[in-house]
Amino acid sequence: MTEPQPIRLVLADDQELVRLGFRMVLDAQADMTVVAEVGNGQDAVRAVSAPAGCDVVLMDIRMPIMDGVEATRRIVASGAAAKVLVLTTFDLDEYVYSALQAGASGFLLKDAGPAELLAGIRAVHSGEAVVAPSATRRLLERFVPMMPGDASTGKSPEERLGVLTEREREVLTLVGTGLTNSEIAQTLFLAEATVKTHIGHILAKLALRDRVGMVVFAYDTGLVLPQP
Repeated sequence: MTEPQPIRLVLADDQELVRLGFRMVLDAQADMTVVAEVGNGQDAVRAVSAPAGCDVVLMDIRMPIMDGVEATRRIVASGAAAKVLVLTTFDLDEYVYSALQAGASGFLLKDAGPAELLAGIRAVHSGEAVVAPSATRRLLERFVPMMPGDASTGKSPEERLGVLTEREREVLTLVGTGLTNSEIAQTLFLAEATVKTHIGHILAKLALRDRVGMVVFAYDTGLVLPQP
């Protein structure tokens, strides 16, 4: 039986001391390995496509040459399998919101403790959880009214949602409010495996990368409304 491969990480932050602090924590984990450290977004994009491969990028937002938002956008557009976990000093940061819209899988505060950092990396890598769902909702509720979703599709929210069945809309709404698969199953009186199947269909139909993408989409289309 082959052992599972460690999670391959790229650290992207222009402050060397910050990278050093993260690396000390990550190097102590048997299931993680740092394959590259970079100081700007341009090098982060290059590192993701390097032969060593990458599963998760820890991405600072404000960096020289290319910021973390543009780097995230390019990584997602390249079709790379790597997930992006944004690092930020402030949780209510419009740049973080832009990064989530660009395809980042979640975000963490830079002063997060080691346990939260490691749990966040594993959650993003698994693709099954939203990192800090309550903080993600606060962020979206703060910026969605000010920064409407991508209008480049030329489609109304109803048209964008039109590809979903009524049940899929229900599941998407509950994901947007932060419920877990187990909680959604209980709410809709479904088996948890059925909920997972619906989520897979939603991701495929809407061309979304992960659960955070579903939350952002739910807010952008008005399926979930910011709390007054």
